[in-house]
Amino acid sequence: MREIVLDTETTGLDPLRGDRLVEIGCIEIFNRMPTGQSYHVYINPERDMPAEAFAVHGLSTEFLASKPLFTEVVDEFLAFIADTPLVIHNASFDISFINAELERIKRPVIARDRLVDTLLLARRKHPGVSNRLDDLCSRYAIDNSRRTKHGALLDAELLAEVYVDLIGARQSQLILASEATITQVGHGDMPRRQREIPLAPRVTDAEREAHRAFIATLGDKPIWNEYLPPAAEAAE
Repeated sequence: MREIVLDTETTGLDPLRGDRLVEIGCIEIFNRMPTGQSYHVYINPERDMPAEAFAVHGLSTEFLASKPLFTEVVDEFLAFIADTPLVIHNASFDISFINAELERIKRPVIARDRLVDTLLLARRKHPGVSNRLDDLCSRYAIDNSRRTKHGALLDAELLAEVYVDLIGARQSQLILASEATITQVGHGDMPRRQREIPLAPRVTDAEREAHRAFIATLGDKPIWNEYLPPAAEAAE
């Protein structure tokens, strides 16, 4: 099954108060395994970057000014995600910004029944503790040392790893791999079955005699001796 792990960065916390999307990162997974396909884009938000948001992701107004508008990348983005389920940490936040951008350019919004919210999954599996992405990386021994700032593509990559552990898919994969190894070893140890009645020989006595006569015509130095190592030739 194809799924898209998605993350965004924004200018703030509320699209209804003028905050905008500035980055989208997507990782494609198939049967819970990354395929190597990804989608990443920076977006010009057409407004300034508040200091609080800049401190989180480090994307400045000057850097984003030369980036495309959402309307210029929307077709490529929608083609990549297609109708695939979207795996998002705190999905209501990211999808509210994406849908606000879609509504702004009169495009259909993304249905919420497509969303797989890993924050909700984590809260069910680990109640009463913090379930931020960094916390989950620590919990599942996933290296997040590159995450000095929030970044949509990097966070999507980390979330793809977290997601596999969160739903127990990595353990299932290890069990399947272990069983496959055991099965292979077991097959190697199995004795070969013997036929109750041996097959009749297909080479007749006349054919054997003809082969012996042909070999005799080759003399004492048949051509294949030229390919033998010197030690083997001397031993003949």
